[in-house]
Amino acid sequence: MLYRKTALRAAAPVAVLALALTACGGGDDKKSDDNAKSDAASSQAKPKEAPALAAGESTTGKVKEGDGTVTYDVAAEKVDLATEAETKKLVSDPKRAEGLVAATAHLKYTHKGGAPLTDTPDAPDTTEIYADGARGGLLIGAAEDAAGCEDKLDLEGWKKGESHVLCETYLVPAGAKSLEVHWAEKDGADPAVWKFPAK
Repeated sequence: MLYRKTALRAAAPVAVLALALTACGGGDDKKSDDNAKSDAASSQAKPKEAPALAAGESTTGKVKEGDGTVTYDVAAEKVDLATEAETKKLVSDPKRAEGLVAATAHLKYTHKGGAPLTDTPDAPDTTEIYADGARGGLLIGAAEDAAGCEDKLDLEGWKKGESHVLCETYLVPAGAKSLEVHWAEKDGADPAVWKFPAK
């Protein structure tokens, strides 16, 4: 039976940068210049966030698979949204899915380098889905049954040059305006991000 891993995880709080507006008038020009230089130095120290990828665009990443490392090209192709009624059938307790829908991200992984896999791939394990900036709740077991998705348990022996579509399903709020698929080489690494409209 399909079930949710745990209660929906709360998204991390969003830090808001507040800009102080000052009134025009007699002020200390040197102080203003110093503040401007300080602000410029701060902005140079912060790395620029990578632009989001479009559906089907790929990124390359190296993933530790067993005793070796595999280089993958990864492309998020689409996100399928279920209806609220369909979603309630996917969970063990339909009341816990009130106001939520299942979002299934389809990612195409192409083995570009490294030894053939000797076990199930770990590459899809860092896939996450965000709706309107908040991380959804992982719905375990739903993706393998979704149309167009392969079961990673069947992929032992995956060789260089082979491509497979692996999916992850998350519960997100019904009526979300935008969806993002995040994928990283490993936990804690900066993810590649694909943006999709929530249709």
